[in-house]
Amino acid sequence: MLVNLPEKRYYSIGEIAKAFNVNTSLLRFWEKEFAEIQPKKKESGTRKYTPQDVANIQRIYYLIKEKGLTLEGTRKQLKLKDSDSEGNLALIQKLEKVKSELEELKNKL
Repeated sequence: MLVNLPEKRYYSIGEIAKAFNVNTSLLRFWEKEFAEIQPKKKESGTRKYTPQDVANIQRIYYLIKEKGLTLEGTRKQLKLKDSDSEGNLALIQKLEKVKSELEELKNKL
């Protein structure tokens, strides 16, 4: 999934939810389930996600929503996280971009 977020230091939960097309409640649930998502919280309880949090959410989204893994399976994959898996995520993002560009060309024909 390609995420269109402007580059900035912190993102609100609403921005993240909109970018991934999920409910904010799902993000709060994933925050409890996965230690990799640790947004900063203001005194008022407002969550502020860093670009690293966004990258972790993107990885979790891919494993659960696109690959169809369970929460437990996703946890195992995240534990196996190494430089190869980071490279795989970058490759997947590039391939998704190429796919969307090819679909655009197909629709123009």
